[in-house]
Amino acid sequence: MQHPHLDTRVSPLRQRLIDDMNMRRFSRETQRNYLRDIGRLATFLGRSPDTATADDLRRFQIEQQEGGVPVPTMNSIVSALRFFFTQTLDRPDLARRLVRLAHPRNLPVVLSRDEVARLLNATTCLKHQAALSVAYGAGLRVAEVSMLKVADVDSERMLLRVERGKGGRYRNAMLSEGLLTLLRQWWKVGRQQGVMHRDGWLFPGQHAMKPISTRQLYRIVVEAAQAADIAKRVGPHTLRHSFATHLLEDGTDIRIIQVLLGHAKLNNTALYAKVATRTVRTVTSPLDKLGLFKPAEAFPDV
Repeated sequence: MQHPHLDTRVSPLRQRLIDDMNMRRFSRETQRNYLRDIGRLATFLGRSPDTATADDLRRFQIEQQEGGVPVPTMNSIVSALRFFFTQTLDRPDLARRLVRLAHPRNLPVVLSRDEVARLLNATTCLKHQAALSVAYGAGLRVAEVSMLKVADVDSERMLLRVERGKGGRYRNAMLSEGLLTLLRQWWKVGRQQGVMHRDGWLFPGQHAMKPISTRQLYRIVVEAAQAADIAKRVGPHTLRHSFATHLLEDGTDIRIIQVLLGHAKLNNTALYAKVATRTVRTVTSPLDKLGLFKPAEAFPDV
């Protein structure tokens, strides 16, 4: 439920904010999060958020920190408020008052190639296998898999057109021969089932006119992981992490991986270098190149 200041008294302001987000092609989920986070400030102030002062913002962030709000949540709120003050209100001076906190990023959970194969084979139908294969084979986010249309599969250029990437950005994702073969099989079965249409969704939901939900895709991954006896905590994003890590281990340039993932910053892609164990194992230590030491026998049991 939105704060009353955003719902009624300042509804023109709320509409202006929504128009600004629509203009930048923000996803529905991002818009919902931004409205909720700006509503937090309105609740704190007890009045319209466009009346906030620099001191208000300082007190708001101090209260959040003292209240134990997690750092990632605080940073998400900062993103929403910076957009609001910079784009909707044209008050960049206030946006600069918002502090983004540093926090250590957890290393992503990555599946081995064998685990990915087991997971894909543990799906219960061709549609589910095809959807998860797109997540792994093209490195797509779960929302991007959900929003794919049949027309987004470009078999001539061997690309998947991703129209609703993060931040509303468009990009081309890779389409491998194996993935194309699987999608063609799914197209044939989907047509026979009467759920696939040339101008429709690649993965229709329970109602053919709506796409499969991200929640359902999450459930499909979790159930397949359980069926495949994979003990790791797995979600749809795990397949994207595994895609990037396996490419890096195969020697693909990290900047190419950055483009394939649709990352705006190389820093985000560089995180995968920390989990690419095969890459570490293929590097020869400069110590070994000195040739000072002969291969030793195995350590004796203690």
